[in-house]
Amino acid sequence: MTQSDDMDRGFERMFSDFEHAQEQVPSSLKARLYSALVREQQASGPLASLDFSVAAGHGICVFEKLVQIAPIGEKAKSPFFCAVCHARVLAENLENAPIFWPNCPYVAFKNS
Repeated sequence: MTQSDDMDRGFERMFSDFEHAQEQVPSSLKARLYSALVREQQASGPLASLDFSVAAGHGICVFEKLVQIAPIGEKAKSPFFCAVCHARVLAENLENAPIFWPNCPYVAFKNS
C-alpha cells in the first residue's frame, strides 16, 4: 500500500465522519482543509506526478490532463495544480460553489 493510498483512505474516513454528523460541515471549510492538508504534504516533499496518479487509478481534472499530456518532465507534473485553479478559490470562498469539472477534488466537497 502506498502513501497516497493511505492518505486517500484517511480523507475518506475523515470526511465520512463529517457526513454522518447532525450538522453538515460547510463545503468551503472542507475545501480549505483539503488545500491545507495537501500543502502540508507538499512541504514534506514533492507530490506524486500526474502520470503516477493516473497509473494508480486516480482521476485527474481537465487542466491536470493538459499538463499530463504536455511534453514536459516528470518534475513539472507534480506541483499542487489546484493552488492556481479558479475552482479552488470558488470552493474555499463559496458554499456549494458552481464547480462541475469531472475529477475536480473540490466538487466532492459540495453539500447535497
